[in-house]
Amino acid sequence: MLLEKLEAIRERHAEVGRLINDPDIMSDMKRYIQLSKEYKDLQPIIDAHKEYSNVLDNIASTKEMLGKEKDPEFREMAKIELDELLNREEAMEEEIRLLLIPSDPQDDKNAIVEIRAGTGGDEAAIFAGDLYRMYLKFCEAKRWKTELVDMSEGTSGGFKEVIFNVSGDGVFGLMKYESGVHRVQRVPQTETQGRVHTSAATVAVLPEADEFDVELKPSDIRKETFCSSGPGGQSVNTTYSAVRLTHVPTGIVVSCQDQKSQIKNMEKAMKVLRTRLYDMEHKKYLDEIASKRKTMVSTGDRSAKIRTYNFPQGRMTDHRIGLTLYNLSATMDGDIQEIIDALQVAENAEKLKEGVA
Repeated sequence: MLLEKLEAIRERHAEVGRLINDPDIMSDMKRYIQLSKEYKDLQPIIDAHKEYSNVLDNIASTKEMLGKEKDPEFREMAKIELDELLNREEAMEEEIRLLLIPSDPQDDKNAIVEIRAGTGGDEAAIFAGDLYRMYLKFCEAKRWKTELVDMSEGTSGGFKEVIFNVSGDGVFGLMKYESGVHRVQRVPQTETQGRVHTSAATVAVLPEADEFDVELKPSDIRKETFCSSGPGGQSVNTTYSAVRLTHVPTGIVVSCQDQKSQIKNMEKAMKVLRTRLYDMEHKKYLDEIASKRKTMVSTGDRSAKIRTYNFPQGRMTDHRIGLTLYNLSATMDGDIQEIIDALQVAENAEKLKEGVA
């Protein structure tokens, strides 16, 4: 069964290789990009198939040798080699099953991350700022590029809302697990009685849309300019560099005031607008998956409480998989790879159990 699947994938890989060299396909940029991505995504499975086939061939030849060989010393060496090959066969099968799990087609995309203060007033805004710093540190460790798009500062620090782009390899595939409600339990800076409060912030991670993903008609966009109110040097409150875009058919509003240049703000705002429109379609895709199988590692419902950060106990708990870690200071300093790895393992185990691969 596994070999049949691998053979079908090998044939598809060869077919895609032929298609991307077809002049008609090369003239259709959207189709060419899709096929090039598919060819690249199939390559690890093709490499694993070659190695797996080689292991199976070696097992067959070693068994044949054992059937004919009379010399005890050679037979002992062949048995040791056969045990090693059988162990490798088992490991390869597990590796291939994981490779065969259908990945979210958006996983390789860049991401736009939106953090908003929830319940908890000033403390929620401060916590939103802490999450923003946590993600910046994580992205820095991954050597991903981050770029601020828009923000609204809290009255006592932090942010009521902060939006930023993240670009690099496989960004959305990792960052998507951060979508949801993050809850914090600690004594706020604004608390005089020393009582522990519970506050929350919402994180939305959207796969950044390429120009080929969404067709935007200029007639559907209403553009407004206004003075920047955030960091930006002498141009703040003096030049109309900030941009607000409204997509008339959907009512989606996007603003960007990070850059001194109106043109650059316009580019960023268009990127976010394309992403928000694309996200509407992506949400339908996630809902479709959710209707087919209920996963404990949800990446679609952004209203779900996913994590609690308890400062008095130095504890972080991810409620989706019941993971608790007692290294909160490291977590808040961007060390969240262990959490994401655990979520990926849990999701893959779920998919394997359901017989997806």
